[in-house]
Amino acid sequence: MDFMTDRDVEKYRRDGFVVMDGLLSPQECDQLRQRMAEIVDEMDVPDHCRITFSTDHDEQLKEQMQGNADYFITSGDKIRFFFEKGVFDDKGEFIVPKQRSINKIGHALHAYEPLYKKVTHSPKVQGIAKKLGLVSPVVLQGMYIFKQPGIGGEVTPHQDATFLYTEPLGRVMGLWIALEDATVNNGCLWFIPGSHNSGITRRMVRTHKGTLPLTDFVGREQQYDEDKFVAVPVKKGGVVLIHGEVVHRSAVNTSDDSRHVYTFHLMEAQDTRWSADNWLQPSEELPFPPLYTK
Repeated sequence: MDFMTDRDVEKYRRDGFVVMDGLLSPQECDQLRQRMAEIVDEMDVPDHCRITFSTDHDEQLKEQMQGNADYFITSGDKIRFFFEKGVFDDKGEFIVPKQRSINKIGHALHAYEPLYKKVTHSPKVQGIAKKLGLVSPVVLQGMYIFKQPGIGGEVTPHQDATFLYTEPLGRVMGLWIALEDATVNNGCLWFIPGSHNSGITRRMVRTHKGTLPLTDFVGREQQYDEDKFVAVPVKKGGVVLIHGEVVHRSAVNTSDDSRHVYTFHLMEAQDTRWSADNWLQPSEELPFPPLYTK
């Protein structure tokens, strides 16, 4: 029996998202979290990532910001660390426990970490892609999002295709796997159902000029009606499929509970052009791996 039902497919196509329980067992979730705890324990934090930016006008900071921007834009084929605001003092030392300092780790967990690779290419995930009719899906990126207790930052309303643009649109899908319960209290996702049918109004693009800023936005995000957003809680081990153009957001985590997530994006590569202006680009070291291989 397929993990994804016909009803799930219908809801995904209608609303732009669908929740399916039980993609992973509780034990599998715990294994992914344990491995991530080890990665954080062993992480080496580059100096330029420890900087708290006090001004954009200081010439000395420009070089450090250049390093930080480079660190992000070249992270597509690496495992790198991105921190919450206010976790370093002015000397670059942690003022919160290291495990509580990180916003996310990305963007190549799916390629270089065996446990995450196994989940990404699992029979259930491949079955979802086949059920949706994907012929040649590739994995674009894989990341771990922490949503730390008390400080896990807000993610403002956006569409993934703003950052992962294809021609034609509609070729990108996110899989967002809850490694602990995601609730209204700890920052679950909120969606505007059906908002994936109106295209996009904003794109993040590379500036291709080698100087700051390395990326820029073209167009602007629409103003969205708060009343149209619906909360989408997910049980531990469940997955949310996210259409590349559906509008979604998450609130600050003000609770005492973290909201750990492993998330990755797929693209149907057949008859699709990946934009050379996207911040994320395949590399010689890591071409976008086909989903239908282990």
